[in-house]
Amino acid sequence: MKILLPTTLDLDPRLPEGVTAVRYDPAERLRPEDRDAEALVVWGHRGEALAEAARDLGGLRWVQGLAAGDDALLAAGFAPDVVLTTGVGLHTRPVSEHALALVLALVRRLPAAGRAQAEHRWSRELGGPQPLHPDGPVTTLLDARVLVWGFGEIGQALAGYLSALGARVRGVARSAGERAGFDVVDDGALDDELADTDVLVMVLPQAPATERALDAGRIAALPDHAYVVNVGRGSTGDEEALLAALREGRLAGAALDVTATEPLPAGSPLWDEPRVLLTPHAAGGRPVGSDALVAENAAALVAGLPLRNVVAR
Repeated sequence: MKILLPTTLDLDPRLPEGVTAVRYDPAERLRPEDRDAEALVVWGHRGEALAEAARDLGGLRWVQGLAAGDDALLAAGFAPDVVLTTGVGLHTRPVSEHALALVLALVRRLPAAGRAQAEHRWSRELGGPQPLHPDGPVTTLLDARVLVWGFGEIGQALAGYLSALGARVRGVARSAGERAGFDVVDDGALDDELADTDVLVMVLPQAPATERALDAGRIAALPDHAYVVNVGRGSTGDEEALLAALREGRLAGAALDVTATEPLPAGSPLWDEPRVLLTPHAAGGRPVGSDALVAENAAALVAGLPLRNVVAR
């Protein structure tokens, strides 16, 4: 069996006997001599390049995506009998780390400190004696009420970091209960939770059900001192409603690692909004444990066993 490994990542999985690895460039169309491959590992593709691969690989049996989400794999048009698997679990630590950094940047008012530094101004309103819990936006995670919307592996890891710094964390998922020691409510209870939230962190995947999930109504349900952080997908928020709330003082600030259009157009008003902190989809991009996952699933495929992280189709 031939498996195609992308040159966008330094992969070196321990493949089972009889499986041959061939490198390919995701930015280029697959070479004719590689179109007999039965397995494809996906990382760093453009959408059209992935669709070309779906058309070119007539004998394909399995596609291993290294992204946590399945939206790109599903959109590519792979045949129904091709097994699709994702990189769920590979991005847990990097993304949760980045999310924590964004939360701390907002809470500890680093964007305002950066603007003061650019002006060569010693910002006395940010330093010196400060109340621990002032009126308005929280300035510490101690006793801060943080709601993590999307409570999978990344959300649970982030909740642990936030809790260790003193935050009171609750999760939102499709079903209620307890996960990783944290209380989790379902989507039906979301609006009630928003009203009692200091920081909302979104870790939602791209899907029809999550399209603009944070809409004008839910933004209005947040207190005007609340912060919003999004490290999921840009499609899950209404950017116009978010900007309007920020400009009207109905939200304290937002940190966005993802936007509806990426790269973010130069003319987007998000760039110049002082209450918005932007990072260029930088939370992930470094899948941890890719070799082990590729090797595990390749061995399972050869042995006729169930694969890990299979996409329901």
